[in-house]
Amino acid sequence: MNAEITIPRREMLTNALADKEAIVLFAAGEANLEKFMQDNNFLYVTGLQIPEAIYFAYKSGIVPTEYLFIQRNDPAKEVWDGRKMSAEEAKELSGIDRIAYIDEFAAVLSMYCPVIGKIWANIGSQVIDRPLSTQLFKLSPIKERFPNIVIESITSLITPLRKIKSDWELMQLQRAIDITGKAIMDVLENAESSMMEYELEAMMFYRMQRMGVKQWGFSPIVGSGINAATLHYKSNECRIENGEVVLMDVGASYLNYSADITRCFPINGSFSERQKQIYSLVLDVQKKVIEMIKPGLEMAELNKTARDLLAAAMVEIGLIEHPDDVMKYYMHSVTHFLGMDTHDVGGRNAILEVGNVITVEPGIYIPEEKLGVRIEDDVLVTESGYCVLSQNIPKEVSELEEIRKAALSKQ
Repeated sequence: MNAEITIPRREMLTNALADKEAIVLFAAGEANLEKFMQDNNFLYVTGLQIPEAIYFAYKSGIVPTEYLFIQRNDPAKEVWDGRKMSAEEAKELSGIDRIAYIDEFAAVLSMYCPVIGKIWANIGSQVIDRPLSTQLFKLSPIKERFPNIVIESITSLITPLRKIKSDWELMQLQRAIDITGKAIMDVLENAESSMMEYELEAMMFYRMQRMGVKQWGFSPIVGSGINAATLHYKSNECRIENGEVVLMDVGASYLNYSADITRCFPINGSFSERQKQIYSLVLDVQKKVIEMIKPGLEMAELNKTARDLLAAAMVEIGLIEHPDDVMKYYMHSVTHFLGMDTHDVGGRNAILEVGNVITVEPGIYIPEEKLGVRIEDDVLVTESGYCVLSQNIPKEVSELEEIRKAALSKQ
């Protein structure tokens, strides 16, 4: 990500400002001895992977005023933390001309506060029974001294931009998806019964790191047997027993763009008749929902169709007696936006547009049978309909069984 990418983003964002409005975006904080993960809104606007920095823009007239505040370099700390990004480097990488230091932020902001009517900031969601977010805490003195200034979440302002993926963004997402697919294939070709779930997680992360990925897009789910029926199972700590179906809901984060793929497979090489029945139902529903995807469609229609199809299938096989009971074995939405955040900005009731990337992930979860099946792909909305970005990751019953049997024959 460089200035050629982020300058047009900032132009579109500041064009959305009303006169006398400002933007304040805080970079993620720096934790001791932890891998750094940048705030996605700050990264989207600046392209900078540096902690503690602040982006400020103020609109008065046509041309907005922009500042970037960065950490000062402290030679005494270089031996511990390394050298900080210089002002010249920050200017070149971001394309922001006015570079200052974090200790100057309060003074600069104070100059503009008397004329600012609203500040859009990445304050996060606020809950009244928890402490203020770090970002809102840093802005709270403004409310005390300038009570007329409205502080609002940047989400509604930046969502229309982040929802529509550029060609460059699609390249990063495709790379994340392809790496995730390689990691899943490693498991399909090397997993054995009696392994621990975390061993499969380790196989995937090893592949991801070798391909340049430093972090998961989200906490990986590797659940076998009854664990696959827990939607957000994350402990990945049980032994995989012969005859179980393993569910893997995983995604690599490549340059902060996250894949989100779910695949299930039989650890012993073949699905049982019951496992195959449930898996085939879920796969059939997924394919039908994907076929619906096109610009102008409400995401709510995808969710309704998935629920109705799954309910009808469950009634047909005798799993439930009435369609209204579908929630007993299917409890979640079938889709969400995908991008820099795994559950990306945009909401679940949006209307699909060209350039959106969404997931399609129906499932059936039967804890009393120690069985959970979810199949998830990442799909781009195109002018003519859709493109499944994860289409090369096997999901057909015959494919999965063929891969597993070949793998087991070599063990």
